[in-house]
Formats: sequence, structure tokens, C-alpha cells
Amino acid sequence: MTNAAAQPGENSWRHGADARAGAYLDHARSIRGEVRFQLVTRALVRRLPGRPCRVVDIGGGFGRQAVLLARAGHSVTVVDGDETLLGAAADLLAAEEPEVGRRVSLVQGLGEQAVELVGTGFDLVCCHSVLLYLDDPDPLLDVLARLVAPGGLVSVLTVNRDSLALRDGLQGDWRGALATLLESREQGGRYLPTRPDTPLDLGRRLAALGVPPVEWHGVRVFSDHRSGEPSPEEFADLCELEWQAGLRDPYRQFARLFHLVARREAELP
Repeated sequence: MTNAAAQPGENSWRHGADARAGAYLDHARSIRGEVRFQLVTRALVRRLPGRPCRVVDIGGGFGRQAVLLARAGHSVTVVDGDETLLGAAADLLAAEEPEVGRRVSLVQGLGEQAVELVGTGFDLVCCHSVLLYLDDPDPLLDVLARLVAPGGLVSVLTVNRDSLALRDGLQGDWRGALATLLESREQGGRYLPTRPDTPLDLGRRLAALGVPPVEWHGVRVFSDHRSGEPSPEEFADLCELEWQAGLRDPYRQFARLFHLVARREAELP
């Protein structure tokens, strides 16, 4: 999932991964983090066939996405190279109903090795909040295309390059927003080094691999740019607002993240 100053071709999460894992868990377990999981799950469930599916979650972290899909009846394999996050996933599964926990498997390993680790032919391949830490996303995108079955779905969530400066700007950090706007990368000590994408560019990369996009949603149009955490009482209304805004232009263009869903063609190029 996460990194530090990456050299070309490197994964920035692997530099200082222990500290990054703790920070990621704090964020992912927050209300803002849960908004992301609920929106992504809603988009996937409405696209999946009405039967139990085989799912692999590359960089699945502490397992929250896997649990939500397992609750919907699907079998999910989480592949992640971070031992701390997989330990948190095991704890999360232990707290679930037994039939949900049995549907989730945890595999330690790098996403680039996933074909060798777990095989192919999955109905859904998830890769959420991973590409942003890769200097070159193409090798992992190629793996995603090989993992998914013909007619199956690839789900990618990553940072939206077109909205990078909004958070700092809306929180009054004018200097930080200006630097980010000019550099097209987030600047300042509170940000990990990341590489943003746009839906158009990522869609083209996947289409070239035989997995053309079918839709994309904005994720956290409103809630990401607040300085405070949303309250639990706001959660249902916030999720519905974010869902509706994430479907529509121009709102989805300003989302912190975008969620792209693609479908593999019968034959890969």
C-alpha cells in the first residue's frame, strides 16, 4: 500500500513501511476512510453477477474491502506484502461471523507476483490505493489483466491528479496548494510521495491491455477536503451525497480519489 522517496521503477510504500502501515490503518479506520469503502463496495456489488464470485484484492491491506465483499457472498483472496496490515486483516476476520471469515484468504506477497501466488480466472480483481505508490504502474496493470477472467471486472482506486490542490486550497494552505498545482504532485511534509492518475489516462492504459473501462466514479467529493472528521450521525447522508456526486460531472472531477471499473475482453492483446 505505502512508501517514501521512490526511485524510478520503485514502490514508495516499501520505504519505511512500518510507519506507513500505522498511518494507513488510522486513516482507513476513520469515518472518512469508511466512506471510501462503502462507495467502492456499492459500485462493485451493482456490477457483479448475481452469484458468488471469485475475487482477488491486490494490496488489500487490513481486509476491510474483502470483508464487505465477503458479506455480500463472494470469496476473496487478499494479496499484500505488508505483514503489519495482514495481521490487522487477520484480527478483523476473527471478529466477523464465521461464514464471512471463511470466505476470505490472506496471502503475503507482492502484487507483481500474484499470478504465481494465487492463479488466474478471477471474476473481480481489485487494486485500491496501490498504483499511486508505483513509479511505473504498467507492470502491475499487466498482472491485473492476466488475473481476471474473460468478461470479468478490474477495479482500480487511486488519487485524482485533477483535484490534487483542492485539499490544501480549501483548508487555507495557499502556499501548499500553489506548489501542488504547479508541480502536479502533492507538496509538503504531510504528504507521502505519490503518483496521481486521471481516469482518461488510466482507462487508456487498461484498454491497451484488453481491459477497457466501463465506468468511473469520483470518491470523496466533499468529505476529503474538510479539516475535521465527519460525525457518525452524518454518515448515512454523507455516503448518499458522495455517491450521487461521484456519478455526476462536474462534481466527480473534483473528487480526491477516482474509482475506475473495467471489463476484460475475451482475448488479451
